[in-house]
Amino acid sequence: MVAVPARVAEQRRARAEVARGRLVRRRGLDPPASPQVEPGQRRPLGLLGQPAAAQVQVTEDIEQILIARPLPAALCAHVVDLGAGGEEAPLASLARQPYRCRMSSSAPARHVATVEDLLAIPEAERFHEIINGDLVRRPMPSGPHGRVQFRLATEIGGPYDRRAGRGGPGGWIFATEVEIRFEPDNIFRPDVAAWRRDRLARLPQESPLDVRPDWVCEILSPSNKQNDLFKKLRTYQRCKVAHSWIIDPDAEALAVYRWTADGYLLVLTADSRERVRPEPFDAVELSVHGLIGGDEED
Repeated sequence: MVAVPARVAEQRRARAEVARGRLVRRRGLDPPASPQVEPGQRRPLGLLGQPAAAQVQVTEDIEQILIARPLPAALCAHVVDLGAGGEEAPLASLARQPYRCRMSSSAPARHVATVEDLLAIPEAERFHEIINGDLVRRPMPSGPHGRVQFRLATEIGGPYDRRAGRGGPGGWIFATEVEIRFEPDNIFRPDVAAWRRDRLARLPQESPLDVRPDWVCEILSPSNKQNDLFKKLRTYQRCKVAHSWIIDPDAEALAVYRWTADGYLLVLTADSRERVRPEPFDAVELSVHGLIGGDEED
């Protein structure tokens, strides 16, 4: 065990007496008067008029009582402390000031992941996101998940991922699973993201990107639905991502959201039997069945 300095031990005992004094007051008892101190005699470092030798043993349970709140003025009149020069002085000013103490706890402090934590992972092994301050490894994509990503890139990226007026509507830049910093504690890898070319002429080399996309699509997997449907969607809305899609391969369904100041507005839901013009890519009619990975003749 590490030896505790005498002054620290005395201060701990003093705190214990403060706690005990509160318990006495709650039971309706008055603390005894402070002992008379003759000139030149040192006042014992005790509370409630008791000699230091009679103070109770400081325990973790007693320290738990000492929470950060102002001391009652009646108790402060009995508190003495050693000043910088070794002289004892009353601490009546504590009646107007909060005091601090150590609160014992077995739970470690939560570590909020940072971009440095993310970039410390070797790039070849970095399939992670920071979601609400937690470093989370993305699940490996399943076959259906990867198929939807590919179909999105061809069905939508084909006519739109080009300069405007060059064989299709154009005007967009698409990317799959790039690291994007939406907030300091929210760095995501959307399944597919896109930027209007009038906002982003070309993708920067650095990672993570700091330019929010104009459209994102998340493809649900059994292990990540909670993050995609709630935590990440809320972040996209908070960061004013104009359009957000959710595709559920198991349910063969598409949901399209549009940003508003009051929250995301669900503007379209469709299943695999439908052909739709989902915004912002409404210049081309799309088959939901085709987006989810099926063939047109199925």
